[in-house]
Amino acid sequence: MLSAPWRTPPASGVLYLHGFNSGADSPKGVLVRQACAALSLPCLTPQLPHRPREALALAEARLAELGERPLVAGSSMGGFLATCLAERHGLPAAVINPAVRPADLVAEWVGERFANDYTGERFTIEAHHLAELAALTPERLTAPERYLLLLGSADEVLDPGHAFRLYRGARTLLHPGADHAFTVLARHLPALLAHGGHALPAAWQASQHKEPDDT
Repeated sequence: MLSAPWRTPPASGVLYLHGFNSGADSPKGVLVRQACAALSLPCLTPQLPHRPREALALAEARLAELGERPLVAGSSMGGFLATCLAERHGLPAAVINPAVRPADLVAEWVGERFANDYTGERFTIEAHHLAELAALTPERLTAPERYLLLLGSADEVLDPGHAFRLYRGARTLLHPGADHAFTVLARHLPALLAHGGHALPAAWQASQHKEPDDT
């Protein structure tokens, strides 16, 4: 059970960042946009480049379009980038199965070629990806209370224990049996938006019957 929502002025908008090799129109991105639309809340879900520094720069540029106090959110690698932005700008953040040690994860993929199903882009992971991720990774969080941490206990890609340790002190929701894709996001969007000071209408919540499946 979550503690009471973090008390903050309502977010001026939501920036959702997709995971590695995913897309702006991934099921989770679409869900976040739909939920924000129900609140008439500005929402951006940009298509991020595969290079970490470029992805963070683009996300930061879009952040500036969302007013003085946006809520940043993201899944997996997007959760890592959302954390970077939250630390840099002192913003509230909601992160879903976030990558805590992304350089370690990507090290296993050096030399591997990827194709993005959303954009058609093809790219190869190289050593500079690791260097950029390592340089961006925060050693600690300056204010864990700014964060909402959503974790699946059956994450097959990332160890939830790493996120527990880095985000110690954050409001945390551990969903038993949920995997890395966190296909149960629809039922937790009320908590995500409440972290930004907004309440989803009950009618929207009742309309959600299908749950997404993406990374």
